[in-house]
Amino acid sequence: MLLAIDVGNTNIVVGVLDGDRLVCSGRMSTNIYETEDEYAMRLSSFLKLNNVGEIDGAIISSVVPALIRSLVSAIKMVCKINAIVVGPGVKTGLSIKIDDPAQLGADLVVGAVAAKEKYPLPIIIFDLGTATTGSVIDKNGNFIGGIITTGIKTSINALSAGAALLPQIDISAPKKVIGTNSIESMRSGAVIGTACMLDGLIERFEDELGERATVIVTGGLGKTVARNCKREVIIDENLLIDGLKIIYDKNKN
Repeated sequence: MLLAIDVGNTNIVVGVLDGDRLVCSGRMSTNIYETEDEYAMRLSSFLKLNNVGEIDGAIISSVVPALIRSLVSAIKMVCKINAIVVGPGVKTGLSIKIDDPAQLGADLVVGAVAAKEKYPLPIIIFDLGTATTGSVIDKNGNFIGGIITTGIKTSINALSAGAALLPQIDISAPKKVIGTNSIESMRSGAVIGTACMLDGLIERFEDELGERATVIVTGGLGKTVARNCKREVIIDENLLIDGLKIIYDKNKN
């Protein structure tokens, strides 16, 4: 079985695949101060909790460089194998047509690899996490660029910290757009506001592409926002896990 780990700034997504079948998945909080021993204990507990048998392969993508070494060591301790780390020298099959391909985050690479394999081109991918990112793959399968902006929770945290009367809230869709109290108004701004932003970006991306695109939404808050978009989108919660599997298969030998 394959252990696939995607490290984000807020959460670490862990998936176990048996062939193409996702056996189990889960999320752990990202903590750069935890040691490799602590991560090994967390990983061991996750595998035992889900009754996972022998792991014979592992792959990691990370936007938190400080954690790569700890996770590689933790996997070695628990599974007795060496993990592949997505980065320079790893085959992805993705043609990256931006100013400096080395700047492209591993998470964006992995998501694009999966989307290109699973969906019709051209493709727009929105990943809603600590940051909200939009990636564009053209009709020839080239990654041509995108957008990066503040994530929903990041915005809410900044708003609550800077405005004394506005509380921290859970991120859920409001019953209506026009909020009648502070909390519902904040939810509307966060969820409906982001959905409107995605609708607008899709329109502008397609203007530049010159054709209609397949739109994919992923990430921790993807489902909540996508359900409030006017444009038809595909919710793919396991996009990055699938991408890691594809990249692993290209590099396992």
